[in-house]
Amino acid sequence: MNVYDSNRILDLFKNKNYERVEDPKDANLVVLNTCHIREKAAEKVYSDIGRIDKIKKNKSKEDYKLVIAGCVAQAEGKEIKKRAPSVDFVVGPQSYHNLPDMLDSSDKIVSDEFTQNEKFKNLLYNSAGGVSEFVSIQEGCDKFCSFCVVPYTRGPEFSRPVSDIIIEIEKYVTQGVKEIIFLGQNVNAYHGIGIDGKSKDLAYLVNKVSEIENLSRIRYMTSHPIDMTDSLIKVHKTNHKLMPFLHLPIQSGSDKILKDMNRKHTVDSYKEIVNKLRNERPDIALSSDFIVGYPNETDRDFEETMKFVDDVEFVIAYSFMYSQRPGTPAQKKDNVPLADKKARLSALQSLLKEQQKKFNKSFVGSNMEILFEKKGRYQDQYIGRSIYNQSVFTKNNKNLISTIKKVKILSSTDFALESSI
Repeated sequence: MNVYDSNRILDLFKNKNYERVEDPKDANLVVLNTCHIREKAAEKVYSDIGRIDKIKKNKSKEDYKLVIAGCVAQAEGKEIKKRAPSVDFVVGPQSYHNLPDMLDSSDKIVSDEFTQNEKFKNLLYNSAGGVSEFVSIQEGCDKFCSFCVVPYTRGPEFSRPVSDIIIEIEKYVTQGVKEIIFLGQNVNAYHGIGIDGKSKDLAYLVNKVSEIENLSRIRYMTSHPIDMTDSLIKVHKTNHKLMPFLHLPIQSGSDKILKDMNRKHTVDSYKEIVNKLRNERPDIALSSDFIVGYPNETDRDFEETMKFVDDVEFVIAYSFMYSQRPGTPAQKKDNVPLADKKARLSALQSLLKEQQKKFNKSFVGSNMEILFEKKGRYQDQYIGRSIYNQSVFTKNNKNLISTIKKVKILSSTDFALESSI
């Protein structure tokens, strides 16, 4: 989502005679687009402000402006102004469309309104120049998981109209984009208004967007288990443009911890979704998120998580130690020793890594269709993605970027596949 927002911010300034530079020392305007989901990401903002501040001291105030955008800006706008007087403007993720006008003001401004509908009406949509493009279709969250800041930094759930999304995607496709990734904090809670004025779900949107000629692939992330409808599960079987890969966070394999997290689903209900998906699309690849060391998590709770991972098998997963987030219900309950958190995270990541290696290794000797996205680090090397979202590299003396080629998998690593055409 932050990549998408950064691209849209870049679009806003292309029409204002700005050009992107690689070194902050050469800039007139620096925008730090921030994330608040983990404590480490939020703290990094202040270290980056300090780094920029050193540059700014050697510039005139009129020639060098610093903007803090994104979720840290939304959550800690006043604190940023207090701790970092060198910051000129603070703008949240739902009001960054106001940035060009804000810069014309001599006042230091904090803009943190939840204006999703206004934002999308005022954005420009130019491809970042890649083969794959993110498209934000849904923002915000109404779930209020006890560890999560998203409802407070992104606001309530909002879904864009179907026609607006199609117009954006058609523009990208004319610019050479072959793959679209629908984005949302709760992307499968999508309920945008259709052309007929009625609410449409994500299954409808997938089918509608798949009608766009020259669009080859569709993906979506991130989903919540309680919004995984039968109609959406069925689309994984019936729509050949929808890739057989699903990121479906569970966060814990313990029902007790899931209840404490206010996740509103159980281990068994999650497994039921997995079974339905695999009945419709047996080869579907699953990924997930896990938090270890959540308040009051016992050794038994963690063992249940390990057993759950062993039972379901994921092709990739993201795992973290519990991180306190300001203003969340779980903030003051952090009571699992750091040593236990680290040990549990290490054990979980080892198991997940073995599953990923096993999955990748299973393709050695087989043929796969790869959408090539970019050049690799070596001469004549190209990197693309499989239908299961694996990174695949190959060597070829012809430019493969933006093509879909059938390749033979020669070998696998922990994170990628080597292939030949």
